[in-house]
Amino acid sequence: TIELDPVAAPITVNNFLSYVNSGFYKSTLFHRVIAGFVVQGGGYTAGMVKKEGQRDPIKLESNNGLLNLRGTVAMARTNVPDSATSEFFVNLVDNATLNYQGVNSPGYAVFGKVVEGMDVIDAIAAVPTASINGFDDVPTSDVTITLALQVK
Repeated sequence: TIELDPVAAPITVNNFLSYVNSGFYKSTLFHRVIAGFVVQGGGYTAGMVKKEGQRDPIKLESNNGLLNLRGTVAMARTNVPDSATSEFFVNLVDNATLNYQGVNSPGYAVFGKVVEGMDVIDAIAAVPTASINGFDDVPTSDVTITLALQVK
């Protein structure tokens, strides 16, 4: 269970909920798992196939006062600050290097936190990984999101 922060990250929360409410996350994978760092998902299906239907990238909201602490949820992006679409990650530890540090080091936008089920995230973090189809840190057995649902 994730609690979102629409006050600190309104664009990011609205973006995430648009994916949730459209059913986009169904059958996507936690495709990047790095023990002691993050588990990332929301963009690929089995076989590391990019899921179709991603919306336009959103504006980065990393300078919102929220920090990449253990259990927080943030948007994944490329090296381009305003490039996040559907992928997100859960911090397994306090990741200060991922926080906003200035214009030249914009960090990653935290928009929520795990409030129930961190044990599940920790279990995902413990799965074996390998390089698959040119991607590193991919679980050797699929870890699939079967349902994402907005409850409030």
